[in-house]
Amino acid sequence: MLQDYSQIMIPIDGSKNSKLAFNKSIEVAKHNDADLHIVHVIDTRSFTNLANFDSSMLDDVTSRVKSSLEKYLKKAQDAGIKNVDYTIEYGAPKSIISRDLVDRFDTDLIIIGANGQSAAERLLIGSVASYVTRVAECDVLIVKSDLDNKVQK
Repeated sequence: MLQDYSQIMIPIDGSKNSKLAFNKSIEVAKHNDADLHIVHVIDTRSFTNLANFDSSMLDDVTSRVKSSLEKYLKKAQDAGIKNVDYTIEYGAPKSIISRDLVDRFDTDLIIIGANGQSAAERLLIGSVASYVTRVAECDVLIVKSDLDNKVQK
């Protein structure tokens, strides 16, 4: 039995795997005639560790993220996605993606890139993708790079 999806969320962090996941999200959204919600969560916790934090730093990061998301938006529109938007959020990516945005968009599928962390990093801090998989109350598709797939086999 195939699942039909109408509200797809694609978190983008600029990594190779998130770009692969974005390409997959376009395919799935087109196949399902679904809305596509492109999201980027700026992890503000990293700014609290900076002794000389200046709000202009956050403004600069936001500006760069907005420019990047506008390109993703255009690519999705050019690919024929009718209903596509983007949002920039601030806070802890794990909980915002898996809880807040799932509810806001009435998400029925999250397509997310596999993490690029080492085994030690995953053990100590965990990956966003694995957290989202465990916590989100919707389907989650994790997209891995070809290299990751070859290592798994």
